This record gives sequence, C-alpha cells and structure tokens, in this order.
Amino acid sequence: MTREKHISELRLKFESYAPISNESWLLIESIISFKQLEKDEILLRNGQVAKNVYFICKGAMRAYVTDYEGNIYNKNIFLENDFAGSTVSYLLKTPSNFTLEALEKTILISLDYKKYRQFIELNIDLKNFYIAYLENNWIIEKEQREVSLVMENATERYLKLLQKHPNIDQRIQKLHIASHLGITPTQLSRIRKNINKI
Repeated sequence: MTREKHISELRLKFESYAPISNESWLLIESIISFKQLEKDEILLRNGQVAKNVYFICKGAMRAYVTDYEGNIYNKNIFLENDFAGSTVSYLLKTPSNFTLEALEKTILISLDYKKYRQFIELNIDLKNFYIAYLENNWIIEKEQREVSLVMENATERYLKLLQKHPNIDQRIQKLHIASHLGITPTQLSRIRKNINKI
C-alpha cells in the first residue's frame, strides 16, 4: 500500500508540471525501483557518474561539496517530494562534483536515467514535463536563489526556508541548515534568538 502511495505521489509531482498520459506513465513505472537509506548513508559520491534520478518519498538528503582544504559546503537540502541527483553528471556522463548523503532514514524512488531520457525523447507529454521541470528548477529557482544570496540578508533567507519547509528545524542539524544558507551555525543561533524575541 505504501509503495502504491509513493508511486502516486511521484505521478502527482510529474503532473504538477505537465499532464502525463496513462501510456507514458506506464513507461515511467517500468523503470522505477525503491531504495532505502540509513541516516548518514551516501547515495552518490563525489567522483561517481550519476546513473539514476531519485524522488524522495520520505526523509531528507543533502548535496555537499568538499573543497581542497577539506571544508564542506551544503549545495542543497532535499526533502519529501523533491527530486535529487546530479543533473550535470547524467547529462555529460561525467563524475559528480558533489556527494549526496541521507540526513535521516530515507525512502527513495530510483529512475534509470538512460531509459528515462529515451522515453522523454519519444513522448511529447514527458518532454513537456521535462522542459517545465528544468525551467522551473534550473532557471527560475536557481536565479531566485542566486539573487537571494546577494540581495537578502541571512534572516530573510532563513525565514524563506522556514516558509517552504516549516519543520526543517526539528529535522535537520543546525550546521547543515547554516551551511545551506551560507552562514555559520553561530550566526544561525543568533538569527533564531532574534526571531524568538519578536
């Protein structure tokens, strides 16, 4: 039953971007498998070539980059109903520049990227979904995030994150949230203290 529920949530996610025919959906269903990760388990390592797109049914993940001095920066945090993976790695068939790690016990739907791309090329509804998804996540959201880093202060960025994910504070360690916002854990503690005073 839970499996069916997760597949139905995946379909809703697709259809939030574009209508999908039953025929096309059966193709998508034919290339999915389920995967479970424990907290702190690595899904994709920096240097590995990505072969799957992942949909988060339950749990949380982060994509992080490690610089030459060993400092870690969170590139992104993914929660339920998010897609996770290294788009650049699948598209160019090159090693991923970041690591994907589970921040909680996580259930994923895995889609075979090579077959997924073949289906997109042959089915106009899947192509429409793909274009709408890329436009929204890789153009609109990416630009908004870049502008936000320059134009908004850390408090505004934090409040925006809470608006999008109201219970993220209870689920994800402070250091990961701080890294995602581009600030230190101490700065985040200060921001939280100031918000609680209001």
